[in-house]
Amino acid sequence: MKILKIQTLRGPNYWSIRRHKLIVMRLDLEELADRPSNEIPGFYEGLVEVLPSLIEHFCSPGCRGGFLSRVKEGTLMGHIIEHIALELQMLAGIEVGFGRTRETPTPGIYHVVVEYKDEQAGRYAVRAAVRLCQSIMDTGSYPQTELEQDLQDLKEMAADAALGPSTETIVKEAELRGIPWTPLSARALVQFGQGIYQKRIQATLSSQTGILGVELASDKESTKQILREAGVPVPRGTVVNFLDDLADAIADVGGYPIVIKPLDGNHGRGITINITTWEEAEEAYDAAKEVSKSVIVERYYQGRDHRILVVNGKVVAVAERIPAHVVGDGKSTIQELIDETNRDPNRGEGHDNVLTRIELDRTSWQLLEKQGYTLETVLPKDEICYLRATANLSTGGIAVDRTDEIHKENIWIAQRVAKIIGLDIAGIDVVTSDITRPLKEMDGVIVEVNAAPGFRMHASPSRGIARNVGGAVIDMLYPPGAPSRIPILAVTGTNGKTTTTRLLAHIYRQTGMVVGYTTTDGTYIGEFLVEKGDNTGPQSAQLILQDPTVEVAVLEAARGGILRSGLGFDASDVGIILNVAADHLGIADIDTVEKLAHVKSVVAEAIHPNGYAVLNADDPLVSAMAQRTKAQVAYFSMNPDSQLIKEHTRSGGIAAVYENGYISILKGDWTIRIEQAVNVPLTMGGRAPFMIANALAASLAAFVQGVDVDVIRSAIKTFRASSNQTPGRMNLFNLGNYHALIDYAHNPHSYEALASFVRSWPGERVGVVGGPGDRRDEDFVQLGKLAAQMFDRIIVKEDDDNRGRERGDGARLIIEGIKQTKADFNYDTILDETKAINTALDSATVNSLVVVLPESVSRAVSLIEARNPIPEAVQQPATVESNNAVTSSVGN
Repeated sequence: MKILKIQTLRGPNYWSIRRHKLIVMRLDLEELADRPSNEIPGFYEGLVEVLPSLIEHFCSPGCRGGFLSRVKEGTLMGHIIEHIALELQMLAGIEVGFGRTRETPTPGIYHVVVEYKDEQAGRYAVRAAVRLCQSIMDTGSYPQTELEQDLQDLKEMAADAALGPSTETIVKEAELRGIPWTPLSARALVQFGQGIYQKRIQATLSSQTGILGVELASDKESTKQILREAGVPVPRGTVVNFLDDLADAIADVGGYPIVIKPLDGNHGRGITINITTWEEAEEAYDAAKEVSKSVIVERYYQGRDHRILVVNGKVVAVAERIPAHVVGDGKSTIQELIDETNRDPNRGEGHDNVLTRIELDRTSWQLLEKQGYTLETVLPKDEICYLRATANLSTGGIAVDRTDEIHKENIWIAQRVAKIIGLDIAGIDVVTSDITRPLKEMDGVIVEVNAAPGFRMHASPSRGIARNVGGAVIDMLYPPGAPSRIPILAVTGTNGKTTTTRLLAHIYRQTGMVVGYTTTDGTYIGEFLVEKGDNTGPQSAQLILQDPTVEVAVLEAARGGILRSGLGFDASDVGIILNVAADHLGIADIDTVEKLAHVKSVVAEAIHPNGYAVLNADDPLVSAMAQRTKAQVAYFSMNPDSQLIKEHTRSGGIAAVYENGYISILKGDWTIRIEQAVNVPLTMGGRAPFMIANALAASLAAFVQGVDVDVIRSAIKTFRASSNQTPGRMNLFNLGNYHALIDYAHNPHSYEALASFVRSWPGERVGVVGGPGDRRDEDFVQLGKLAAQMFDRIIVKEDDDNRGRERGDGARLIIEGIKQTKADFNYDTILDETKAINTALDSATVNSLVVVLPESVSRAVSLIEARNPIPEAVQQPATVESNNAVTSSVGN
């Protein structure tokens, strides 16, 4: 077996719309291509010995043990590897369940598709699965040490990639509410929402958290001072920087017992409580100094430790925190009780799990000594031995929910404290012997106010009710009715994607909204280019959706990006599918137009149910996508008498058609005429039918999104097929005695669309033609045939990047197609694109049209603009006597 390629999908994709996170491995089974598992001696037995847990895989039989029965009866290795890759992840604690295995058009080569939670772990799992199967085939087994190492590696990868427990509570709530989220690459930030509606968190700091509040909370002494002045009960204390000042500080707070803690500490580090002697005080001072330059000395208040969580000015949860401890059984030593406690699967390292393992430190030995114990002491039954001085969960403590028990006056104080300090999310630490009674009655105090408080104790308490504290944060960031998503309009198809995307963005710009859009020539925000290049994949889409200035996104989605990584968004409001025609066939195992349609249909399927799929009624492969989408459907057509359009509008549907020379919207019994095609510059005076179709699609998409018809009309009348607005898409230049046209046609469908305009040119038609080197031989021949039908004279050139082809091979095939059409056709071969273009322009006859189909649009534009073309005046709309806003279809 040989792994040929591994890809990571991160959005709706060819394999699944719902499961966005998939690993796709292209696997060559080689000698196993025709050898099922039952023909491999000892394989079934070896697999069961190594992974007996595969008994839980149902597979197609639909019952426990179903998969293993398939292995025993005989199934191919790709299918087995799929299940093993899933099982390895599950054994490592990663919950996954989706997989697919399908043979590619190349016999013996398979796509093995496996769900993942963490990309690195998913890629590791598929490789480990191949390695495991190969080992069983070669030796009859897989070493236990190797399996254990695989699982350990997977666990570490998952742990490294996991969100913190507090972040996870907020993210899960966002997912439940359909609010999109994405991790950002810097400082463990997480973004919720899109564009102008985005919010960010870092642990439990939010984008609404004020820096002044965070700074104040971080300065414990200043916090106490502010609260004391506001009449809030706080411990009596002072700050010292030198050991020589410690004795005076102890006297200032009223003597022993005292607490010593670092001024800038967290998670309970360097804190010592209930100090009663000078020796303890000195040792505690040294421990605090290791954490902070300045040390706080406070009076020690007897009572229980509580954390009150305030979010957006409201108390949302209260927990009593109990320090790490063990309870005697009358038989076990304290060390044995600690070991037993740490075996609890809910305990992990740090914040990895619901609880944290108990680890002993300096204060633990002090506490044991004060209680008269050692680790070898057998603790009497039901007696408690405390092992930590502080009650932090990160040091092994537990939490008991007290939300329903807190006194209303204590709620008022906590909410007031959060506002005094200036925190939207605050964890307020309270010491009191009874939280059900007012603090002033119990001599209770607020000992600390925490910015970025942990949520684990509230979301997963050891005892009591779990509180939806993540929901409180989401309520604050997105109050009921507040939007989290910007409108997303996705555009795909074989041809016309970029033009339609740019036109749609132009329409939206007329509304005053900031538009972010992606195309094959770059990523744009407003009027500015952010990033140049073929940016039709998910990374470019994410750039737009993460930008805080963007109000609407228009995203071109090409087949390559969908296959490589999936869509860059979970769902759109409008998905436009323009057409599906033969292009890129044979690449990435897509060898038929039907498979290509399946790729394009991902855009139709990934639309919100209340959104719209805008489909080409004239293309059967596209119109059939109405059956695949859960969204509403709107059709566009160049044929006003289309039976599909008539049936659709008769049942109340919306459509756009080209009728009586108009680009019109049909809605129920009404025809809403937007504009005559001759007045739309993009359509070249109505002579470019494929451009009319693009205008129909864009107008319809804007209309179903609620854009006013007058805005659409104004936009399509001011959008030109220029090298500035649509580079490489029907860019016509007036060079005085002749014209030049640049178009990025590169497949048979686009050649045929271009021909509908070129054939109407009154003078000589000259073509500078070529094709991308990664197309099939028959595609090049077909381009030659179509070019010979379109032009009077042809110069055959090649791209600079032949994409693996031998130099001259593509040109040879195009010439073969030309000769098959007309043996004595007038053509020339100039492989260099620059020389070919200049030769065509130099030899242009009067009134001729030189059509350049370039590899590099920018280079072709530069060569033509160097000849000083005459600026084209903006075409004035024709005067037409009609009510071009709304007309009734009844009686027309």
